[in-house]
Amino acid sequence: MGWKTEKMVPIKELLAKAGTIQSEQGRPLVTLSYAQSLDGSLTTRRGSPLTLSSPQAMALTHQLRAAHDAILVGIGTVLADNPRLTVRLVSGRNPQPILLDSKLRTPPQARLLEEPPYPWLAAGESALPEQQARLEAAGARVLRFALDGCGRIPLDALLARLAQEGISSLMVEGGTRVISAFLKAGLVDNVLLTLAPVFIGGLHALEASGPEGALPHQPRLQNMGFEKLGEDLIVWGNLS
Repeated sequence: MGWKTEKMVPIKELLAKAGTIQSEQGRPLVTLSYAQSLDGSLTTRRGSPLTLSSPQAMALTHQLRAAHDAILVGIGTVLADNPRLTVRLVSGRNPQPILLDSKLRTPPQARLLEEPPYPWLAAGESALPEQQARLEAAGARVLRFALDGCGRIPLDALLARLAQEGISSLMVEGGTRVISAFLKAGLVDNVLLTLAPVFIGGLHALEASGPEGALPHQPRLQNMGFEKLGEDLIVWGNLS
């Protein structure tokens, strides 16, 4: 008996509340999307990129990128993967890249700076002005924030700024620290997870370093759906 999918990924439905969330909560709708192994790993070790998604699942990821106003990753992903964050596997517009880069460590020769839309870099107030000048000369835009007690960009302040800039939907791709931070802050509206049929035993998608690092609550998927794409299982839903 062949595999029967429940339904196709309802991208438009997942984004339907973007305008409402922006007007009522003053922030973009946030979709968390990433690929993991059966044991919940993203890669073998930090700083070592690993391709997990099948070609079909990768095409879906690019459809999701095209449907969002902006896409966000952390500086660790930039330094490890040097991604473009563009839409290449399907027809559609490129989302606005947003980087969490508190110390402005993005290399001026990064692929993100090769063509527009050039990235917006969320940086701390103490990041070096000369590095900002180099990155702005390469096309980047720097948005500065007062860092929180852990030395990180406050996500609520960042999302409020993005909403002011006209961003109504934001796709968050990772890495592990970014995924954990958005979930701990309760700022994820939708999840679209690619589950690859492999065991890795590596770096887990969700960080938890003792009680202080655990999630303050246990978010649960609502209106959950699934679909088999290539060798992968795609799971999606809204977070409660």
